[in-house]
Amino acid sequence: MLRTSSRRFASLLGALLLALGAMLIGSSPSFAGQAAPAESNGGVRIMPLGDSITDGYTPYPGGYRVNLWQRLGAEGHRIDFVGSQFNGPAALGDHDHEGHPGWRIDQLDANIVNWLGTSDPRTVLLHIGTNDINQNYDVANAPARLSTLIDHILQQKPDVELFVAEIITEQGEPHATMVNTFNAAIPGIVASKGPHVHLVDMHAALTEADLADGVHPKQEGYDKMAAVWDRALASVPQSLQPLPATAGAAELVH
Repeated sequence: MLRTSSRRFASLLGALLLALGAMLIGSSPSFAGQAAPAESNGGVRIMPLGDSITDGYTPYPGGYRVNLWQRLGAEGHRIDFVGSQFNGPAALGDHDHEGHPGWRIDQLDANIVNWLGTSDPRTVLLHIGTNDINQNYDVANAPARLSTLIDHILQQKPDVELFVAEIITEQGEPHATMVNTFNAAIPGIVASKGPHVHLVDMHAALTEADLADGVHPKQEGYDKMAAVWDRALASVPQSLQPLPATAGAAELVH
């Protein structure tokens, strides 16, 4: 009887500690990947989309999103980062994003319809292709996979403003050359996709000296990325404005 009571007490205590831990995790803005409720301030919905460089992997969780959030706020824009992932420091006012460490183009493509349906972004910031190269995953066809991903985004959200980045450099060969070859195909792809798809030359903004580990930027490198994204968004003013309400929606309001 005592053993049974002890087991019950231990079970209840364990459940209490788990619940307390979950509460503490959920209340902290500085963590690296656990699920959390989406944040929203009602601003223009922007989806940062990509791999660990979007996530902000080592040594700076939140990556370019931290400085971009600060820049946009200082410029008077109210924006709402969206996505199924959540991380970054307190200096990042909105921790939602769609950056998936280790993921390739095809893996984003397999999930993009669901993510877009859930997050409903006005604007998408896409930086992807690094892991196709690092995993040597059919690199010759990586541009074709990127083109298909763009098509699927536009099919799901034809009015989205989509910014497609030429990816940042990597340290050493053959990867640096592979990055250059992949990037060389991107302008032609973007030019073929219509007026809502915009080329972003991210590659020119960073050098190998901006990398922390040969692949991911240092904080200073992420800040350079933020400046490039900021200029790109400013060049397409509608990307920072909500879509006009449809006539049907206006009638419902009245």
